[in-house]
Amino acid sequence: MPDLQVSIAQHYHERTKYDPATIQEKSQGLDWDKQPIPFKEYKIGATYDLKPYLTEVEASPSDFADSWERLSRLLFCSYGLTLKMMTRYGDPVYLRAAPSAGGLYPAEVYLISRGTPLLPAGLYSYQSQSHSLIRFWDSEVWEDLQKACFWHPTLENTQLALVVSAVFFRSAWRYQDRAYRRIFLDTGHLLGNVELAGAINDYRPHLIGGFADEAINELLYLDPEQEGAIAIIALADLLDVQQNLPLAQAALPSATQIKYPKIPDGELLNYFHRATQIGVAQSSPFPTGTRPEAESVLVAEPAEDKYNFPFCLKVSTVAPSIFWGENLSALESTILKRRSTRAYSGEPLTLDELKALLDFTYQPHHYIDQSLDRSPDYFDLNLIETFIAVSGVEGLEEGCYYYAPKAQELRQIRFKNFRRELHFLCLGQNLGRDAGAVLFHTADLKQAVAAYGDRAYRYLHMDAGHLGQRLNLAAIHLNLGVSGIGGFFDNEVNEVLGIPTDEAVLYITTLGRPA
Repeated sequence: MPDLQVSIAQHYHERTKYDPATIQEKSQGLDWDKQPIPFKEYKIGATYDLKPYLTEVEASPSDFADSWERLSRLLFCSYGLTLKMMTRYGDPVYLRAAPSAGGLYPAEVYLISRGTPLLPAGLYSYQSQSHSLIRFWDSEVWEDLQKACFWHPTLENTQLALVVSAVFFRSAWRYQDRAYRRIFLDTGHLLGNVELAGAINDYRPHLIGGFADEAINELLYLDPEQEGAIAIIALADLLDVQQNLPLAQAALPSATQIKYPKIPDGELLNYFHRATQIGVAQSSPFPTGTRPEAESVLVAEPAEDKYNFPFCLKVSTVAPSIFWGENLSALESTILKRRSTRAYSGEPLTLDELKALLDFTYQPHHYIDQSLDRSPDYFDLNLIETFIAVSGVEGLEEGCYYYAPKAQELRQIRFKNFRRELHFLCLGQNLGRDAGAVLFHTADLKQAVAAYGDRAYRYLHMDAGHLGQRLNLAAIHLNLGVSGIGGFFDNEVNEVLGIPTDEAVLYITTLGRPA
């Protein structure tokens, strides 16, 4: 029996750590005969082709062309296919607007309509391969959605909602039980795109992470052994004054499980996912028919940054905002051309470039004059911390720094060039060695579980992925290289870089000059 004082979330995290002493013996070869297909098809249903609306069309009151164009571009910039490549064996490989570990794309996107002039009430699947919507269920389900989301206030006046699910085996085929981490990081990338694509197309996405899992899975006719809903987004149409809504809390807690059996390898992912679910019987924090004021439902932010190391070097990161072009045109083009960098030259970044990356990622209120959301939805950013290993940034001493977003400064905690160690920590990937800066997102897992139960593990990784996607886009826009890394030697990261041991490493983003 596992330690009864350790939650299943903490147990899962410990069990799925990579360790230099055991990683080789635990690694498994890939069964290419079972390679998953990264698309879900529906054989029956009404098809709505969105491709004609990817280019500007003349708006007409009769055909709602402008509304179709906005919805089409939102979905395409969120999760559409942006490149088709052929392997040396002649097989096609598709890349999407949001990055995914190993190109496995475990997420599926569904749309629920309350009933609009564009989309009759019902359930729709977004088919990224054909950029279309398939209406596979044609009855009114909005009230069922509201019930399953415990009457979340953002669903009161909105007419459309997105549901992101995960097909677990797509990632588990390659990453085994550790795939659960990558699934939620990938979903965070997707949520980052939805946020920014929403701003481009006059939608305000409202995140909902607290919902009754079984009810949503049943609503969408998902097989819970294969696929599960993991995030819901109420899409507020900003051109409708009734949908300009106050903010509402995105995260709700689940239970914390401290009694669980010995779980064999290969079964841990599915067991853990079930443990993070919220039951239908949970009471709603949003009584039916009420809409709480924003300040009554949002998580209070601490007044200061978590770590303030005495006598350390402090470097201001205040910087001019990145300009995203007229009507955010450069942001849209950046989303569509984004690719993960495969190799860095080893040439240094500049301090101004690093400052610009941090500004766009962590200071969204600096971009309200460009019509971006000053406070986009996350589940709880108060739980996420950021450390940066600097190996090559002109104007900045080498070493490891804590990034203090409220003070907008870097605080040095280690003095050293870590290139050799970063190569090792990133499982021998040259990206870690040759990057100018390597950014680590971390969280105190025990504190997070105390706040949100075992479901906190979902929230942490989606928030880390969301931040990572903003970093991705800012780097690409500045003609820099960027690549996320979800595989690393967990404990050794803290030990080598001096990151406090309470901080569990969630995600790594490497930044450098493309080779």
